[in-house]
Amino acid sequence: MNKLVTSVSELEAHVGKTPGPMKLKVIDHLDNGALQWIAASPIAFVSFADQSAIDLTLGGGRAGFAIGDSKTLRLPKSALDRPELAHPGKQVGSVFLIPSIREVLRVNGIVDAVTDEEIIVTVKECYGHCGKSLIRSEFWFAQPSSESPADIKSFSDTCRFMALASIDDKGYADVSPKGDPAGSMAFLDNDILWFADRPGNKRTDSFRNIITQPKVAALLMIPGSSYVVHVSGIAQITTDETERERFSVQNKVPKVAICIKNITIEMSESPALNRANLWPAEAAPDNINPGKLFLDHLKLNKNIGVKVIGAALSSVSGLVQKGLEDDYKKNLY
Repeated sequence: MNKLVTSVSELEAHVGKTPGPMKLKVIDHLDNGALQWIAASPIAFVSFADQSAIDLTLGGGRAGFAIGDSKTLRLPKSALDRPELAHPGKQVGSVFLIPSIREVLRVNGIVDAVTDEEIIVTVKECYGHCGKSLIRSEFWFAQPSSESPADIKSFSDTCRFMALASIDDKGYADVSPKGDPAGSMAFLDNDILWFADRPGNKRTDSFRNIITQPKVAALLMIPGSSYVVHVSGIAQITTDETERERFSVQNKVPKVAICIKNITIEMSESPALNRANLWPAEAAPDNINPGKLFLDHLKLNKNIGVKVIGAALSSVSGLVQKGLEDDYKKNLY
């Protein structure tokens, strides 16, 4: 493998810079919209990290298994597949999903305390994420399957969804959802797992993190199945044409491909997925409006002035309404 991407400037030359409005949607607390989202969510991907390591697990149960207030997220230890990952001071990255909603909510923070019953997280970041990964993977259209996967390679080669956990050079955690049709999401070559970049919200957090701190963890899923494949190792980004072309979908070749080397990999059944009972997906809750949540977060952002808010809203409001749907149709790959 050659043509490795080793700097942020190289990354931006291939995938573009993060648009200003994308950074403006991040708030430093859980507003009412975020709390409603968490209350409606039966499943979350949760990572715990510090500067030396990162790992990832699933949390799930009935909708509202996690609770919170403006500055705090509370995760019941009984809801997590691997609650032992949590320790005070660990950085937290999480993604909350709601049945039949394509967008997701990302909540990042730090473990403040761990009791016998719960993990208490102080919230540092909250924002909505676009729905392209769930659309590409047809996540909410799956039907439940009780079949046990034949082996890890066949599972990874046919998976359609992945949550990628990464850390930046300060040890802050991030979880990013990835999705593709079966046969295009990931490839396992001996002890190397490959996947590709696709158009998303253009924040490229995980790829920036990989450049400065290459330790990652990932969970691979086949929507409908309660089994997952857990991967951890060292990630690299490449623009190598051969590696990118095998991820071509609809005659569109991704701009970069990513490999995870020196991997630890295992397959298991997830109690959290069984408890969440995601498939067939229930109808979306009436009180959840992703577009409104995005706009509310722009208005709540304390780091920008009134003039910038106005400019951002005028340019983004169409995107999160009709323009968002157009983007999903025209820019999936």
